[in-house]
Parts: sequence; structure tokens; C-alpha cells
Amino acid sequence: MLYEILSSLAEKYTALNVMNYVTFRAGLAFATAFVLCLLIGAPMINWLRKRQKKGQPIREDGPESHLLTKKGTPTMGGFLILIGISIGTLLWADLSNEYVWIVLFVTVGYGLIGFLDDFTKVTKGHAGGLSGKARLGAEFVIAIVAVVWVTRYAPIAATESALLRESAGLLPVPIPEGFETSLTFPFFKDVLINLTIYGFAMFGSLVIVGAANSVNLTDGLDGLAIVPVMIAGGTFAIIAYICGTPRYAEYLYLINTPGTTELTVLFGALFGSGLGFLWYNAPPAKVFMGDTGSLALGGTVGSVAVCTKHEIVLAIVGGLFVLEALSVIVQVASFKLTGKRVFKMAPIHHHYEKLGWAESTVVIRFWIIAVVLALIGLATLKLR
Repeated sequence: MLYEILSSLAEKYTALNVMNYVTFRAGLAFATAFVLCLLIGAPMINWLRKRQKKGQPIREDGPESHLLTKKGTPTMGGFLILIGISIGTLLWADLSNEYVWIVLFVTVGYGLIGFLDDFTKVTKGHAGGLSGKARLGAEFVIAIVAVVWVTRYAPIAATESALLRESAGLLPVPIPEGFETSLTFPFFKDVLINLTIYGFAMFGSLVIVGAANSVNLTDGLDGLAIVPVMIAGGTFAIIAYICGTPRYAEYLYLINTPGTTELTVLFGALFGSGLGFLWYNAPPAKVFMGDTGSLALGGTVGSVAVCTKHEIVLAIVGGLFVLEALSVIVQVASFKLTGKRVFKMAPIHHHYEKLGWAESTVVIRFWIIAVVLALIGLATLKLR
């Protein structure tokens, strides 16, 4: 919005040429989202507290300390994050870029699903929200639409990029035929499997839904989910920028995904929103993001992984979220098959609480794991 206005004045005011730099606009998106979240955070929390007199319902089978330390804390703080991401992106991103709209579609759509889930919990007064089938069904519908949208837009973006490079006297960057429905693998520069539109729609939607629900399961302690999401988001901001820039993608033997550089602006807004939310979510949290935030953030990272053809790398970068989800799957499967539990409590962060770890210890150590996994994920860009 502001980008279009200011960039149109660049010929008259040369200083405004900086608007053509994605990294500069990502910084503006970060600053906008961060300041906005700080300004509206306190009033929003007070408003939520007045309308949620009992706060977010706490699991009765969860750690006993949570019934004392977290009772009465309002939820739906994810709205703060969604507002920051949306406004920061809409102000500073190139809105003619459909990748931006695809990711925003998933982010806002999953945020609405999460809101309905949170609203149901608050109004019913217990930790059970929407039915699992209804929630998953809605998530898959949004994800499939987004993935098909990607497969339709990717060839158009590639063609436009080739024409622009040709008009500028630059050599075109070869893009494999059918790359929009293909699966790439880290560490291998020549391995490409075309899943066809139907296979890729299912695979891509599983990636997005899986990412959203994995982040949702991780969101159980103050600050536990938001910082790893910011770390994963920062990592995929780098991946989106590299894959979207022909010379970098060619140098690193990555598939060029023209147009994804613009997603760096969206991640700038995500990082700013995350820091603004963390200001209020730092222990002891004044507000929880709830499903409103966790589903939206997971969906954001998952959809960008699909746009940049780095779905498998997401499993590395977001390995902490994968671990949390696997701990729940293993726990449920073990109990149903043998009647015994593998962990003292799932997700796994509660297991360590039961072992006597302080909440802050669990959170900070999980942050460290997230940083290490992000660095490993970035290393896959060169090791090919």
C-alpha cells in the first residue's frame, strides 16, 4: 500500500529508491509490526481480560502448577500477532505479488479457525474446543486451496521473471519443467520428483496442516512457541530471499522460485509482531496466543515452505515442533496399544516439567534446540 505510493514517487525523489530493496521494506515491516503491537497490546489484553473473566481454561490433567500460575490469564492474544503481520505486510509488501496473498490467506484463515476454537473453549469453560474433525477439515480446505494456488501462480511468476531478465539483457535462469508440483530434497541438487497436481496438493496441504498443529502443540509454556516460530520464520525469510533471487539460487544449486523474495517483508512483520507479543507473553504471561496465534503462525511457516520448495527442510528447521507432535503421537499410540505411557505427560515439554525442570529451564533449552536446528537447516542450502 505505502510501498506502491512511495515507489511511484522514486523518479521524482531519488531517496525513495530504497523502496525497491526488499530488505529495507522488511525492516520497515518489522518496525511497524513491533511498534503497533507494543501500542495496542495493553489495551487489547485489558479488553480480553474483561470479556474472559475466568481466562483460558487450563487442562485439569496438566502440571499442577499451571492451575495456580496460569489460571485467569486471557487467551486469543494471537489477534495481536495477526494484526501486526497483516498491517506490516499490507503497508510495505508488493501487493501485486500473489505469494504474499497466498501466505496471508493461510495465516488469516488459520487464525480464524483458531479463534473459533478459543472462543468455544472460553464460552464452554473447559479446554475442549471445536471437534477435531471439524477443525482438521477446515484446515485442509484452506491448505489445499493455497497449494493449488501456488501451482497455478508459480509458472506465471517464472515466465514473468524470465521476460524481465531478458529485457534487462541478463541470461535466463533455467527452471526444471514441472517444478511447481515437484518435491525437492536437501543435500541433493539433481533429485526432483514430480508429484503431479493431485499428489502435490495432498503433500503440500499435509505440510501446512502439520506445521500449524505442531506449533499448536508446542504452545504450552510462556514464550515456548513464539520464539522458535520467530527463529524458523527468520530462517525461511533467508530461504525465501535466496530462492527468489536468481543469482543466489543458481550459485547454491537451488530451484529458483521467482517472487518469493517478497515474502521476506511478511517475515519482517512476523518477527516484529513476535517480539511485540513476547513483551506481554514473557513469564509470567499477561496473555496467551491461544489457537488463534499458534495455528496462524504454523500455517504461515508451512505455506512459505511450500512456496519455496523447501518442505523437507521445514522438518529440520522446525524439528522442535516435529518433536512435540511426535511425542503426542507416540504417547497416544503406546497407551492405546499397551496401556502404558512413554512420557510422564505429553507434549514433551510437560514431561520435563514433571521431571522437575523449572518452566524457564524448559523454555530456554527448547529455544537453544530451535537455534541449532535452524542452523542445520540453513546448512542444507550449501551442502549439495
